[in-house]
Order: sequence, then structure tokens, then C-alpha cells
Amino acid sequence: MTPLIERMREELVRRNFSPMTIRSYLHAVAVFQQYLGKPLEEAGPDDIRHHQVYLLEDRKLAKGTVVIHVSALRFLYVRVLKRREMKEDLPYPKCRKRLPVVLSREEVGHLIDSAKNLFYRALLMTLYGTGVRRSELRRLKVGNIDSQRMMLRVEHGKGGIDRDIPLNPQLLETLREYWRWMRPKTYLFPGTVNGWRADKPITAKVIWEAVHGAALKAGIRKRVSPHTLSHSYATHLLEEGADLRTIQVLLGHADLSHTTVYLHLSQKHLQAAPNLLEWIQVSGTDRVKRSRKLHKPEPA
Repeated sequence: MTPLIERMREELVRRNFSPMTIRSYLHAVAVFQQYLGKPLEEAGPDDIRHHQVYLLEDRKLAKGTVVIHVSALRFLYVRVLKRREMKEDLPYPKCRKRLPVVLSREEVGHLIDSAKNLFYRALLMTLYGTGVRRSELRRLKVGNIDSQRMMLRVEHGKGGIDRDIPLNPQLLETLREYWRWMRPKTYLFPGTVNGWRADKPITAKVIWEAVHGAALKAGIRKRVSPHTLSHSYATHLLEEGADLRTIQVLLGHADLSHTTVYLHLSQKHLQAAPNLLEWIQVSGTDRVKRSRKLHKPEPA
């Protein structure tokens, strides 16, 4: 690691970036350094432009992945090297905004029932019952469960902020049954070392495989990921009457605009919109011609 990259790492740590973000940013800078073939301090606008084209056209990386690379280089040149003019040379690629996938309540039930054992069942129920992200689930500890207050404490969640999430009695009972069987020590969902259960966080890959495997067994054809359960949690809360501000707090969103996407996913809210065709009078379809032939204008 060069002195500059080490300096960048220290600045990321000082600003309390998550370990995952730090790894992603340092990897992106290492990719740029390898492409550049000269010291990072000597990079100019042309080098950065060519690199972005290389990522998009040659490596064919997803737009979201390129956004991470751009953010990393912006941090390096604007925050660390104080070259603020470089911000104009590091535009974010335009990304198509897609609505997230949401499962129905029936599909969530089938998914949970399709878990291959109690470990995965408890994991899936926690994802949906609290709306936590995959990275937050990995770091959950046994001590984060407050059964007296019926709360789950998420430490260092999105934005590095702690938050409390209400615990459903059904989820708490499942977690108790799971604890009596698994006996986790520190981490609620411990990982493994050489095939044996160890007191360390579960890997993100295992969480993804748990969701994907249950979705396949349940016959769900939608593209399901761990975050799908978080989207479903928020959407179902909205449909049951929870306000956006409450959902924002539960999910740990810093900006309410990030939460309003669930208005587009809630069938209850969309179907409540007025039907404008009901306000106008049109004739019945029996009076509409069926012919598709073009009529030539009569000569003058």
C-alpha cells in the first residue's frame, strides 16, 4: 500500500466510513492505479475520462459499480489531495432507476417455510421482521435483543447510526427456540471456520444463499435478494398504515426522499389514486368503428 493510499484509508476511517465502503474505495483506487501506470498524483482529466470509458465499455461493469469507482476517485482527489477542480472531471454515469422487487405477504410466508433448517428460518424471519440490511444482520449480537422492551438494537447501522426496531412476538419466540438449539455466544448468526461453527460474523454470501435457496424451493420466480425482504418489510408497513417518517426511522434512512420510493410499491396507495376516466363521459364501444383502413380524402 502506497503512502497516498494509506493516507486515503486513514481519512476514510476518520470520517467513520463502513469497513465495506473502505474496502470498495481502496479496491477502486487500486484498479485505477493499475490502469494509470504512473503515480496517482500525476493523473489528469484525460486519464480519468479514459478510465471511466474503459470501465463501462471494455470491462462492461454495471452502472452502479462504476458509481462506486467514481465516488472513490472523488474522495481521493477532492478530499485527500484537495484538488477540488477534479470533481467536474468525475461525473456519475446516468443510471436507470428501477423499482425494487417486493414480495407479497403470501410469498414471504412461502419463503420462510422453505428455509432448510431453523438457522435459516430464524435468519429469514429476522430479515423480514425487522427490515435490517444484510450487513446489519451479519453484525447482530445476542445482546442486541431486548426482550423486556421488545426491541432489537442495530449498532453502527446505515450511516454509522444506532437504531431500535420493534420485535414481533412471533419473531422473538422463533429466536428463543433458535438460541436454545444453536446457543450462539456473541453473534446472533455465527459463521464457520473449516466447516465448524465459530464465534464470528456470518458471511454475506451465506445470507444471500439462504434467501436464494428458499426462493427456489418456494417456487418464487421473482429476483429475490436479502434486500428484497427489507423492501417488502417497508412496503407492507406502509400498506398497514405506518407513516413514511416512521418507516424512515425504522430503516435508518438519513433522507425522507429515500423512503418515498415505497409509495410506488404499495398497492394500497396506488389503488387509492382517483380513476380519472370515471369523471368523464364517453360513448360505448358498440358505436366505435372496427375498420383499420385509411380513408383517402375526397378530391376538392
